[in-house]
Amino acid sequence: MKILCVGDVYGDPGRKALYHFLPRLIEQHTIDFVMVNVDNAAGGKGITDKIAEEILKLPIDCITTGNHVWEQPSIFPHLEKNSILRPLNLVEKGPGHGFCILPSKKGFEVCVVHLQGRVFMEGKGPQMRSPLRAMDDFLAGLKSKPKIILVDIHAEATAEKRVLAWYLDGRVSAVVGTHTHVQTADEEILPKGTATITDLGMTGPHHSVIGLDVGTAVNRFLSDGRFKKFKVAEEDIRLEGLLIDLDEETGSAKSVKRIRQIL
Repeated sequence: MKILCVGDVYGDPGRKALYHFLPRLIEQHTIDFVMVNVDNAAGGKGITDKIAEEILKLPIDCITTGNHVWEQPSIFPHLEKNSILRPLNLVEKGPGHGFCILPSKKGFEVCVVHLQGRVFMEGKGPQMRSPLRAMDDFLAGLKSKPKIILVDIHAEATAEKRVLAWYLDGRVSAVVGTHTHVQTADEEILPKGTATITDLGMTGPHHSVIGLDVGTAVNRFLSDGRFKKFKVAEEDIRLEGLLIDLDEETGSAKSVKRIRQIL
């Protein structure tokens, strides 16, 4: 069973790459299930209801978000009824859900869990509890545990993503990182069968500073953050992510392959 996880979609360029490449990737690799992170789909800041509806017209099974999901209130009602996940590990209950269980094309149940890290993430949305403890509680509370469980950990620190992957090795099928917008070259299958990568990368403009126009980003640093202009970059558009081949009977990973498509 083949699963495609797509890295953070950034603004209009990222959506353009997604529309262009996703259908052909699904056909080329015979993909059975697609998960896409959309935390920056609306001009680099969250996702709106209209953009979510537009993206979900594509052959996507589940979309995850992150710390920016709270910046677009129009999406809140959709978090209650669609396959759009906000982080599971909120300290206080918020709108929406942190996991979903959906059928793949082959009919196998796939559980997707969305978490947010805490290291260097202070002040970025609501307070979060430990993603490790949250996963312990979640797995213990599952009445019928699906064989295939995918985890998107939206976090800043490499160590936090890696420790979660090792902590969950053999308990879930894959732990993939999002949020930093730089695809890492550390994809692997851990000893007990869990696939992992520290960051899926970014689906959007790579002639940029993680999606932001280069000149705008430079001015922000020169002004110690007082320069507030925000402009999405437009050049070198790519789709990045990870292709995972799983044993549908055990949920263990058989192979992993980084994906990078340049528009």
